[in-house]
Amino acid sequence: MYEVSFSDQSMSVLNQMDHIEQMKIVETITNLNSYQLKNPDENVGVFKREGKDFYRIRTGDIRIYFEARGKNQLYSHFILHKNTMADFMFRCKLPLDNESAAEQDKGFWKYLEGLTRK
Repeated sequence: MYEVSFSDQSMSVLNQMDHIEQMKIVETITNLNSYQLKNPDENVGVFKREGKDFYRIRTGDIRIYFEARGKNQLYSHFILHKNTMADFMFRCKLPLDNESAAEQDKGFWKYLEGLTRK
């Protein structure tokens, strides 16, 4: 079992949820084991960003982005809802603090429209 700490963003999202949802999220991340982190699958993904290994675990419509720190520690950077702009931007390595700027860029919307035509 891992010790988990949460960023301000993660805590903010958790605090907006009811207690049952909070418990599901915390249980999902704390019950991970080292085998799952070393052997990612459809539920636990891994990718590099800013020179760090980031993991993503899914639980319902929630995506938890975290990194392993030390032997038994995980740090949740972001808790994002599935199919949101923030989730898309993080997966595409775009800075999250520029979410509204991307929405205003006409090229961004043309790109998304082009994806639906394929």
